[in-house]
Amino acid sequence: MAALNEEQTILRDMAREWADNESPVTAFRKMRNAAPKEGYDPAAWSTLSEMGLAGVVIPEEFGGTAFGFLSLGLVLEQLGRTLTASPLAATASAATAIVLGGSDVQKQAWLPRIASGETVAALAVDEGPHHDPASIQTSVTNGKLTGTKQFVAEGDSAGVFVVAATDGLYLVDGSAPGVSRSTRKMADARSHAQVSFDSVAAEKLSVATQAIVDRATAAVAAEMLGLAVQAFENTNDYLKTRIQFGQKLSTFQALQHRMAKMFTELELMRSAVEGALEAIDANRSDIDQTVSLAKAVANDTLKLCSREMVQLHGGIGMTDEHDAGFYLKRAAVLESMYGTASYHRERFAQLNGY
Repeated sequence: MAALNEEQTILRDMAREWADNESPVTAFRKMRNAAPKEGYDPAAWSTLSEMGLAGVVIPEEFGGTAFGFLSLGLVLEQLGRTLTASPLAATASAATAIVLGGSDVQKQAWLPRIASGETVAALAVDEGPHHDPASIQTSVTNGKLTGTKQFVAEGDSAGVFVVAATDGLYLVDGSAPGVSRSTRKMADARSHAQVSFDSVAAEKLSVATQAIVDRATAAVAAEMLGLAVQAFENTNDYLKTRIQFGQKLSTFQALQHRMAKMFTELELMRSAVEGALEAIDANRSDIDQTVSLAKAVANDTLKLCSREMVQLHGGIGMTDEHDAGFYLKRAAVLESMYGTASYHRERFAQLNGY
């Protein structure tokens, strides 16, 4: 577990209090039923931005707080606990590309707007049904970018895109001529869009694609940690109150073993995820390895916790009226985002020379 400083502790507690009181799962259900085109509640995002969370990885000179990726992860974990729908993870990942690889002009043009919450940013990488950076076909000729990106998180509302092309990352204004979007309905009821770029004006960013993908992957893993923790806690609370055969379910040894298994895996997951976030903040040479380790562990653990949540709640856990299904569905989407467990296990092995 990461050792938090005072600022990080305050930030985590603030995010937790807001999520519990202002954005519980009932708020997600309300958003899901209303189905706004953005895939989130704009009013809630405005509140998060006013709290300074939209600029958590953006330097102070551009209106951010520059708290770093561990701080971002702490916030995403708390938002993940209550399934809060917000563009924070996608926006922070795309903003990081501008921070690390943008020119002074590009930074001044976009970072203040992102930090204030005025502009949502999105990272557009994959072009097929699975994460595969090696198969990118999007190209740039004479400053014009052409290609199609699939399942872009927050692609429906993004005002600026960071797009992966064959020769690196490019910055594209979301309102530029030639940008078109088609909403993709996914199980988690969040924003996922197919975004097409037809000879769109693009500006090069001087940062490696994989470096930004790694940071986006770590952000996803942090949200997954929040989902897994809450799935465990909800299930544990249920077993302690549900009575079967005259006894609380928590007294059955077989169920105790299953909960102990989840608890152990959660502790390992937290260590791996927070380790990756700390590696990013320290700019260590093994960021790629720590991120793949974190995502592989996160995928396996969230799958375990979300499925156990449904199964151990019995019949009610399989209904739409219960929250368990929301965690299972969001988990399924996040598990495939930026690479499955098998993808990251293979990548980790390759990075270690196997």
